[in-house]
Amino acid sequence: MALGLSALAGACMIGPDYRPPPAPVAKVWMEGGEASVDTARQEYRDWWSVFNDPVLLRLIDIAYRQNLTLMTAGVRVLEARAQLGVAIGEFFPQQQSVGASVSYNRLPISVPYHLLSNTYWSDSFGAQAGWELDVWGKLRRGIETADDSFLASVADYDDVLVTLTGDVASDYVQIRTIEKQIMIARDNVVRQRDAYKIALAKYRGGAATKRDVYQSENVLDTTQASIPQFDLQLQQTKNAVSVLLGMPPGTLDQYLAGNSEIPSAPDKVAVGIPADLLLRRPDLRKAELQAAAQCAQIGFVKADLLPAFNLTGSISTVAATISGGTLASVFTGSSLAWNVGPNVQWNILNYGQITNNVRVQDAKFQELQITYQNQVLTAQQEVENGIIAFVDSRLAVDFLKKSVIAAEGALDIAMIQYNQGILDFTTVLTAEQNLYQAQNSLAIEMGDVPQALIATYRALGGGWQIREGNDFVPREVRATMANRTNWGTLLSPELLQPRAPGVPSPKDEGSLIRPPEW
Repeated sequence: MALGLSALAGACMIGPDYRPPPAPVAKVWMEGGEASVDTARQEYRDWWSVFNDPVLLRLIDIAYRQNLTLMTAGVRVLEARAQLGVAIGEFFPQQQSVGASVSYNRLPISVPYHLLSNTYWSDSFGAQAGWELDVWGKLRRGIETADDSFLASVADYDDVLVTLTGDVASDYVQIRTIEKQIMIARDNVVRQRDAYKIALAKYRGGAATKRDVYQSENVLDTTQASIPQFDLQLQQTKNAVSVLLGMPPGTLDQYLAGNSEIPSAPDKVAVGIPADLLLRRPDLRKAELQAAAQCAQIGFVKADLLPAFNLTGSISTVAATISGGTLASVFTGSSLAWNVGPNVQWNILNYGQITNNVRVQDAKFQELQITYQNQVLTAQQEVENGIIAFVDSRLAVDFLKKSVIAAEGALDIAMIQYNQGILDFTTVLTAEQNLYQAQNSLAIEMGDVPQALIATYRALGGGWQIREGNDFVPREVRATMANRTNWGTLLSPELLQPRAPGVPSPKDEGSLIRPPEW
């Protein structure tokens, strides 16, 4: 009967059904017409492979397998999946208990019970259950909320993975850029030391003043002082990457062996179209799913305005050693007692509490919708910023390469003319400083090109696809959890693979009513 009532009520779902809010999306990217921008549709599963750097590939692989922040996000997926099981269980009889008792009893002798004895044994067995029928769809809205929250936890995991791959790639480029700056500084130290020796020799020979020596020494020491500063930045960045890889600081050097050049970016960046962001960026999926989950909460709370229909019942057997009875008679039909029946409960005088709670949930839903729309705009801004940075950084590199060539030529001529006595040493020092500055600026800009590309791919939401078909937590973590707690089948990889919103589950053909997950 209860199943029949639930089936009849299945069509009734109080509260609004979720509809995706309109997303303010541009039709094309502003820099779509640039020669270095490719607007073809892309998936960006492993976008870091465009740099053709084996070291970077290895670092990202290690980070995916060992990063602790990602593991935490994976465990939150398991938590959300278990919460879904809690919501599914709420659809079935919410109150149930089985009890048994045996007791030795004594009656007061002042009361004439006409019994052979005023003491006796009694025993009983019984079970009772209470079931709130989901007439208005309240419990199904709860399952809907848990469904969307589970999908949102998966999107959060994907977002953490996007951030992780972007951080590893960005820090790796930073490491290679600093190494390049250190190499440039050391080369200039050698060059400036030679100039210092020339100035010192001329001073000792009477062909120059002490000022030339001091000026040369000042430039040399300033350049030398930049090396420990670069070393500090380098070690701090290496420590950051070590943590991203789930390793203690100081263990990264063994993975950095090999090519030490700044990763070379391809000539084009593939960006697709703005509308692709809505499906690809996990933070946007998470924001929309959170809004969908909150939408279901409106119906969940609104159901409290209507009467709740319950079906309750109990069955028990009672026996006692009175008037020739025995405890064993508890197992006979004559000791059987039961009751069953419906009841209704309606909170009529709630003084506006339920109504205002519905308003609270509706306001939260509206807030999440606006947040989603704002995140869509921000995502497009991040992509646009990444694209223009990539385009302009490539142009800047071309100019700086010419600047370095010109600075090298100027220094060569200045040294020749200084040795010939045509120029003073100040011109030589200026040429040295200009060369070092140009080379250092070129190194920074050469690092900015791949950094801009990384920022673009991160903004496009690429990289999370590498987890498809894999578990959300490592095998050893699942084993530890399974040894500590009975997780049933919820740790099975197939049960942790999410379905897209609106796609029916293979078990329930799209119905929110599912078997309990023991």
